[in-house]
Amino acid sequence: MKIEPLTRGEFSAPLAVITGGWSTERERALLSGTTVAEALTGIGIEHRVFDLADDPHTLMTGLKESELALLAIAGRGAEDGPLQGLLETAGVRYTGSGVFASAVGMNKTAAKELVSAQGVITPSGTPVRRGQDPDEQAEAIADGFGLPVIVKPVSEGGSIGLALARTAGELADALRVQAGVSMMVEEYIEGRPVSVGVLERADGTLHVLPPLEAETADGIYSAAAKNRPDLTAYHCPARVSQTVRKELGDAARRAHRALHCRGYSRHDFVVSDSGLPVWLEVNTLPGLSRGGNLARMAEADGISYEQLLAHIVRTARTDRRAQP
Repeated sequence: MKIEPLTRGEFSAPLAVITGGWSTERERALLSGTTVAEALTGIGIEHRVFDLADDPHTLMTGLKESELALLAIAGRGAEDGPLQGLLETAGVRYTGSGVFASAVGMNKTAAKELVSAQGVITPSGTPVRRGQDPDEQAEAIADGFGLPVIVKPVSEGGSIGLALARTAGELADALRVQAGVSMMVEEYIEGRPVSVGVLERADGTLHVLPPLEAETADGIYSAAAKNRPDLTAYHCPARVSQTVRKELGDAARRAHRALHCRGYSRHDFVVSDSGLPVWLEVNTLPGLSRGGNLARMAEADGISYEQLLAHIVRTARTDRRAQP
């Protein structure tokens, strides 16, 4: 995929890099924001950095003086639609997907319904009712659904709150820890965690990046595994056959379309021990650090970090108000 570098002549005003926020993914967002700002400085693109958690008046004033908003942020309140809606209301162009894809993408149960309707294989699962006794609910799930299961919040990113429950007791403990949070359980599929990045060209065609495999000791790509390099070994391209690689790419394209993602997206799968790719969830605002998964996949495809950033910045040329 050919990506021309950014030039100062493309912009008549500074870019606004929005980062930080107040979600549980704040630190990951700040890392993305810092990396993006350093890269923009290195290529001579004028910009200003805004923390979403800071004074809103400062943010809105800065946005009015900016060419566009580059979203180097993640988590609730930023990746799930409200920020995108604010920017559209203010008439500010921004990078990435629109309100619909952001909101639905963050809701794992809703996203699975749309993606599976397009023929993409997803794990079976069930939402967890709030307010019930964890022990009773765990026993009911174990009896009706089976064990082991994956437990995770319905609307959270970065694998935060994800746990593998092999017994009813472990399931009850996981539900107890997350009391008050909308949770879901899914069948546990033994296999390899694999991510697939999708870049959308200006003409709407989709380019799939080489799949990235995250090798962990227990096969679970948890929040700890994502944040501690010593717990995870990465392989890009993933150690799968060409047939499976094609199936991963096809599934990622279908998911991107089904969710109305725009510009770019990252899709998480597990490739079962039998070689079956199973779609888990989407990330509409993948982390933008140089060592992040999207950048790793781009590099394996011959796309430099600066080229990837150029592609992402140019996704803001689309008027999101006219699209889902």
